[in-house]
Amino acid sequence: MRFNIYHRSAILLLICIFEIYSLKAQVKSADCWPSFRGDAQLTGVSPATINPPLRLLWTYKTGDAIKSSPVIWNGTVYIGSNDGYLYAIDSNGKLKWKFNAGTSVEAPPLVHGNTVYAGSMEGILYALDAGTGTLKWKYAADGQISGSANISVSASGHLTQIMVGSYDFNLHCVNAVNGKLLWKYGSDNFINGTPAIGGQLAVFGGCDGFLHQAGTTDGKARARVDIGTYIPASVAILGEKAFFGNYDGVFYCFNLRSKKEIWKTEGGGPFLASPAVGSGKVITGSQNRYIYCFDAVTGKVVWKFKTLGRVDASPVIAGDHVIAASGDGRLYVLDINTGREVWVYEIGSDIFSTPAVTSKMIVVGAQDGRVYCFE
Repeated sequence: MRFNIYHRSAILLLICIFEIYSLKAQVKSADCWPSFRGDAQLTGVSPATINPPLRLLWTYKTGDAIKSSPVIWNGTVYIGSNDGYLYAIDSNGKLKWKFNAGTSVEAPPLVHGNTVYAGSMEGILYALDAGTGTLKWKYAADGQISGSANISVSASGHLTQIMVGSYDFNLHCVNAVNGKLLWKYGSDNFINGTPAIGGQLAVFGGCDGFLHQAGTTDGKARARVDIGTYIPASVAILGEKAFFGNYDGVFYCFNLRSKKEIWKTEGGGPFLASPAVGSGKVITGSQNRYIYCFDAVTGKVVWKFKTLGRVDASPVIAGDHVIAASGDGRLYVLDINTGREVWVYEIGSDIFSTPAVTSKMIVVGAQDGRVYCFE
């Protein structure tokens, strides 16, 4: 009996060590924004402190409009453009390298270790050396890739998986080192957003109107909840809760364990922006031109801020501020508690790109083809 108790304790200790190892790959840093929403759970929260007013540091011109959202790793900005290139730009706004993907790169990149992962409208997922832009491998889906890839590290720490959705109706999971397919999870329509990774679950919505939960180890369905209409944006996970909006203007909070709705709030416009979840609040944008703040517990509207254009770009929470871009061509900084405008900058061109936020810079792309960096 003593041996069994000791043996059991040793196994639990090893599991804890492995889980800690896995989480280290996802620790947030105020100096980096390595993925579309800053972390694997897609919370859209930066540890950085923002002190408005901001100052424009530099701009960089690509060859076409930018729908892709930037990421920042070790002072380098990575972003795609509709001109078919993925760009690496240094902290002074100078080009380090660009990679020819052959077709539009609307999906935000993902950086892990020394590798940049990015999907193209042709349906190719590329893995590039972050320092040089050299191709490491590529993986072909059968439909366009519009959403960012996400990363999952196995409990043992020995397997790093890259997951990405496609318009071929599948969530693809490949080995991060060699790009070999590990599994595919099939939905019934396009997958437009990024899968959120929480524990051993990949959670995402689709144009089939379902909230999907798939096991990260095997790609098997854990739950399919019928929402009734398109879920075009990504889901944010906080603990056991998932937050997301649908195309009919309804915003939801679901319990992933019980697979039941906690609350829903109606009356918004189509939600193409992904939510930011932090400080007891849920912040998102809508095509009805409003930025909404919901109480994370009750779903009640705490405040809403009207812009002059549709808000498809996903907002970011940084301390007491919300950073949000709008189709009206403006970048806003709002007070998180009141929704009051603290600072605004008029770029003058539609913005569908989600800002990347660190302690040193805020970066966003615009439809004029320029990347804008603010201090």
